[in-house]
Amino acid sequence: MLGHIRRDAAEIFREALLEMLPDRAVKRSLANARLRDEIILIGIGKASWTMAKAATEVLDQRIVSGAIVTKYGHSEGSLPGIKIFEAGHPLPDSNTLKATEKILEITRQAGKDQTILFLVSGGGSALFEKPAHRLPIRFLSDITSRLLLSGADISELNTVRKHLSSVKGGRFAVHCMPAAIFQITLSDVLGDRPDMIASGPAVPDPSTSGEALAVIKKYKIPLSPEIESALRSETPKSLDNVSFEIAGNVTGLCRAAKIAAEKRGYISEIVTDRLDGEARLAGYMAAERALDELGKSAEAKRCLIWGGETTVKVKGSGKGGRSQEVALAAAEKISGSGNIVILSAGSDGTDGPTDAAGGIVDGLTWGKIRSVSYDPVEMLENNDSYNALELAGALLKTGPTGTNVNDLVIALG
Repeated sequence: MLGHIRRDAAEIFREALLEMLPDRAVKRSLANARLRDEIILIGIGKASWTMAKAATEVLDQRIVSGAIVTKYGHSEGSLPGIKIFEAGHPLPDSNTLKATEKILEITRQAGKDQTILFLVSGGGSALFEKPAHRLPIRFLSDITSRLLLSGADISELNTVRKHLSSVKGGRFAVHCMPAAIFQITLSDVLGDRPDMIASGPAVPDPSTSGEALAVIKKYKIPLSPEIESALRSETPKSLDNVSFEIAGNVTGLCRAAKIAAEKRGYISEIVTDRLDGEARLAGYMAAERALDELGKSAEAKRCLIWGGETTVKVKGSGKGGRSQEVALAAAEKISGSGNIVILSAGSDGTDGPTDAAGGIVDGLTWGKIRSVSYDPVEMLENNDSYNALELAGALLKTGPTGTNVNDLVIALG
């Protein structure tokens, strides 16, 4: 019985992802887009290769040049007329700088008779970067790492990133003037705020240098004089050369999961598409809701769905990601239950610095970890969700999916 429910959970997740694949999203957005005859294609983010492939299929010879940058392992071959770069995520590296310089070079001479087609997806903040005020890239990596480990949310993280960058917070759009930019976005930010997605390279920035400094103060991160000076430099507050469209988001992912579950006979409910907060607490919450509402009747099959993005305040030295930590925490709560399965996974297929998208747990998972002489409580405390789930055969591995629209939690019973 549990094996069947686990298969259902995995199939629902994969079917929902199919509806959010960038090729469909990009082609829908381009169908009615008004673009100049000459197009420069630029893509940043984990889904940029797939988005760019779809754009080249639609626009063909109208693309005169272009470049994309994606996470290592996320490109799938050459694209006509497009330079392809892979770089570090979640922390920028030397290849980030090389890719960004190439993008700036390509767009520097863009004219008003050209359109820059800007394809943006999650991960763009780390993958597209040129530090402001000639700051070394290690300064930005250190700040980013400290914020991530402190549990800063994506809004706080990007507020700081924008003020330390010469391409974020609308500054890339200024660089591209007088050319017009048409941005197609796959959103990985709750609420779809365009200024927060990839830190808004082509979007006016409503955040202020004072707010960026407040985030640093909140998490007690030490500041060098150079970084403080960069943070006090203000970003553009208005732009007149940009239009954009949200082509996919976590709301669509949740709806697609609901349809996929209902096709399999589950009475389904989207609990929220704005799940956030500490990953462990989100896992407990999802499990408690599942225990309350699922498996009460042998007749009715039920499905609960959450979409969003949690955070992990790292206290240990283990290996894992936010979706895996949600899954492991849920496994503790549902331990011993007979017919409840909970899947927690990132839509991009890579949860944190691991090769897993997330995990699928049930009432036996917690006991399986104990049965091989490991303490799952200690592993959860050590943020070692990957190794804990691996011991129980509960990791979900999809490989890079080509999309990135937040995370999905599915409870079946």
